[in-house]
Amino acid sequence: MRSTMARRAGLVGTILLAGLGAGVTPAAASNPVGVASLGSAAFTKGNAAPISIPSLGDCAVEGPTANSSGVVTKTGITFGGGTSACTTTVVDPDTDATSTKSEAKGKNFELSALVSSSGPRIKIREYTVTCTATQQGTNASWTYSAVTGLGTLPNPVPVGYVKPITKSDGTLLAEAIFNEQILPGNGSIALTMLRIKFAPGSGITGEVLLGRTACSPTP
Repeated sequence: MRSTMARRAGLVGTILLAGLGAGVTPAAASNPVGVASLGSAAFTKGNAAPISIPSLGDCAVEGPTANSSGVVTKTGITFGGGTSACTTTVVDPDTDATSTKSEAKGKNFELSALVSSSGPRIKIREYTVTCTATQQGTNASWTYSAVTGLGTLPNPVPVGYVKPITKSDGTLLAEAIFNEQILPGNGSIALTMLRIKFAPGSGITGEVLLGRTACSPTP
């Protein structure tokens, strides 16, 4: 039986969200065996050169099983670095039954690209995404702390929750999409903690991804 969980930690403590809800995206194929990433970015502001940050600190249970990233700064965005680990544990030597855990931990993320459009400076001091799997199913979770620039979020944060990012006059600059899940129906799960999609009102095209993981039931 598949189980899914999203978790957020902040000033109000830790809350849990379980089950399948709005915002779940169907997929035709299984998610990876077990992977995790700190995030990535690809966006263009006006006529400036495109900003591209490939997926950082990737790990996979099939290798590399551990990775890290230092600070990566480009115009309008900073990933403060972090680590990832994708491990496999034998839980029954007689049958070779295994469990997996894929986790990425990042820190000091900052998005300043919206400031010149009269938008907020978005900061997240720490964040973690985790996907664990056994023969019986999978579980995905996420946490973050010390967030600024995104206003008040619901408690709990629903699956696929969309937080509009606007100017003081209501102009939409971007959408912050939390807790994106892909559940193909075969027991696997993929989770993106936060996706920031720029809107035309910002003069920016593209998106930023923060905290990604996925896993499938073990054989």
